[in-house]
Amino acid sequence: MFQFFLSAWALLLGMGLLMVGNGLQGTLLGVRGEIEGFTTFEMSFVMSAYFLGFLGGSRLAPEMIRRVGHVRVFAALASLISAVMIIYPFFPETYVWVAGRVLVGFCFSGVYVTAESWLNNAANNENRGQALSLYMIVQMMGIVAAQGLMLAGDPAGYETFVIASILVSVSFAPILLSISPTPAFDSTKPMTLRQLMEISPLGCVGMFLLGGVFSAQFGMGAVYGARAGLTLPQISTFVASFYVGAMLLQYPLGWLSDRMDRRFLIMLAAALAGGGAMVGIIAGGNFTLLLVAAFFIGGLSNPLYSLLIAYTNDYLDFDDMAAASGGLVFINGMGAIAGPVITGWLMGDAIFGPAGFFLFVATLLFATALYALYRMTQRPSTPVDETGAMATIYPTASPVALDIAQEIAYEADQEEKDEQEVA
Repeated sequence: MFQFFLSAWALLLGMGLLMVGNGLQGTLLGVRGEIEGFTTFEMSFVMSAYFLGFLGGSRLAPEMIRRVGHVRVFAALASLISAVMIIYPFFPETYVWVAGRVLVGFCFSGVYVTAESWLNNAANNENRGQALSLYMIVQMMGIVAAQGLMLAGDPAGYETFVIASILVSVSFAPILLSISPTPAFDSTKPMTLRQLMEISPLGCVGMFLLGGVFSAQFGMGAVYGARAGLTLPQISTFVASFYVGAMLLQYPLGWLSDRMDRRFLIMLAAALAGGGAMVGIIAGGNFTLLLVAAFFIGGLSNPLYSLLIAYTNDYLDFDDMAAASGGLVFINGMGAIAGPVITGWLMGDAIFGPAGFFLFVATLLFATALYALYRMTQRPSTPVDETGAMATIYPTASPVALDIAQEIAYEADQEEKDEQEVA
């Protein structure tokens, strides 16, 4: 592991800085939109635009890399991100911010695909699992650290936007100076969404609903804080709580997923996360309860991403997992695009006001729990000893990291079964 860190520290440092920049711009726009007088519905389109661009980038980035190479794609996309960060405060218009967010989402998706390809190339079979875990931790820590930087400048000015741009600009210098060429992408066996739905209805429905939950956290959390009258430090802490929960509860849920009926665990985690959202609704002005709500929503909903993928894989051959994962990521992305728009509408003064944020999240999570309960009545559960290991992954990662994680989990599961047969 230490040898991997020596060979990949620049990549991890660069990605950490990129995630700080990404987390900072999302929260900063939510606060600045309130200052500029944007309506909640207008901000919902701004936030949704990121996920539209991200979905497009995840589909097009591999082809771009095949055509011009990893280095050129990474440098070009990272440069565009840095430029857009500066444009936001100079042109506080809805259509400019929407276009900027589409471009930033597209670029970040391509950057993740490229960086995760380098990550896979830098690791070997012995340390690939640890390398991916370290990468995921760096991603989440970057987003959490970004919330602290919100206090470094006045969101009504330009300083914080400049900081975000500088972080992104600095991030790709160590990466580009230290990387080596990576292998070309392998083509995967195709699978239609209809086939995927027939294989795992719960996986498809759950991923769509979860996309809305995740995009509400990542896109509308700061908008909620601004509309609810929280101070800037409170908004930063509130948004960070989602990701702190995700880091701390990911592995306990992963441990449970390999030891019980995954449908029951999906139902339980979704119901508890929905309960956390209800706490947010009744919290009123109690900031402590808001933090508790954010912690449990983020801590229980983010691991559901890995859990739904693992559940779907239980009904697939290994050769079909990559194609199925691509379909699930696409479905999740469609839900993520719709999430902020619906949230913004519910948060309008004529509807539910700021409480619409938690109401939307609660509705999606309870719907996931109820559908999981329904699916438990439709076919027998897969015996625990016949299920595969859960690949730990966050919704912020690209399909490349997901493929790596699944391969690691599959190989670990096969080794464990081989050892049991020998014993």
